[in-house]
Amino acid sequence: MSPTTEARPAVRHHSGAADAAPPPRQRRRPTSQQWAAWGFLAPVTVYLALFYAYPLYRNIDLSLRNYTVRSFVQGNAPFTGLKNYLTVFDDPTFAPALLHTVVFTAVCLVFQYAIGLALAVFFNQHFRLSATLRALFLVPWLLPLIVSASTWSWMLNSDSGVVNAALHAVGIGPVNWLTSPSWSLASVIIANIWIGVPFNLVVLYSGLQSIPASLYEAAALDGANAWQRFWRITFPLLRPVSAITLLLGLVYTLKVFDIIWIMTKGGPADSSTTFATWSYQLGFGNLLPAFGPGAAVGNLLVVAALMFGLVHVRAQRKQASS
Repeated sequence: MSPTTEARPAVRHHSGAADAAPPPRQRRRPTSQQWAAWGFLAPVTVYLALFYAYPLYRNIDLSLRNYTVRSFVQGNAPFTGLKNYLTVFDDPTFAPALLHTVVFTAVCLVFQYAIGLALAVFFNQHFRLSATLRALFLVPWLLPLIVSASTWSWMLNSDSGVVNAALHAVGIGPVNWLTSPSWSLASVIIANIWIGVPFNLVVLYSGLQSIPASLYEAAALDGANAWQRFWRITFPLLRPVSAITLLLGLVYTLKVFDIIWIMTKGGPADSSTTFATWSYQLGFGNLLPAFGPGAAVGNLLVVAALMFGLVHVRAQRKQASS
């Protein structure tokens, strides 16, 4: 066999391999629909970057540097690491502010949700004037917070408030709602509950509308009373709506500042100071502002809200997978 005939199969084999090689992949150009999607997404991205990401970055930077009024303007504050956080933890105001924040948030959430759920179930009966009364219950939520807080300050005034006047009419002595360390926190809790109930009412009422009426009819035919229908049908089917209502209420309540500041300014003797008011006092309430510790307290609120948000997301994913 000649050398040329021996080489032919190799040449044919090489040619076949070359023919079998896949053609190079061409880069696909974005379609008009993809450009339109990016166009709609761009404003949201810019908004989140300017009003959420950048302020959060600046707040973290404030908490990691020793900012004074001069360095805040000039931007040459030295880096101090976690010193501001250690200063906050060692401050004698930290423990009372933490306790007040937990109590304020927990009590407001429980009562806002319970009252909102009771009202939602009540208005779900579709009686006459139901829509009118629901609209009236939205008034506290629609009013500016400065108006609501000022109104409650007037109502709870020790000398001329209508609450003490009503207590006097039934033979109860006056209560120093806003000037007593024993009552100041309770006063701002009552005001915040009144403001937050309409939000819970609206969200939970919309959730009730999605529950089929046939379930209640079947339960009534089986002999279930009103309480059993609520506990075995309404409450379980409202869990997804209740979870998002409580989460949004938690985030809102953690950062409540204006109501407390207008009514008590965190006093007297820091008896109604929360992390929100303390952060403002540190950063802006003194002649020599402590920007770093104030930002550190604000970041603690952000971390707390983020942790509860992650817990909610994890619970939702677990429920969806099951």
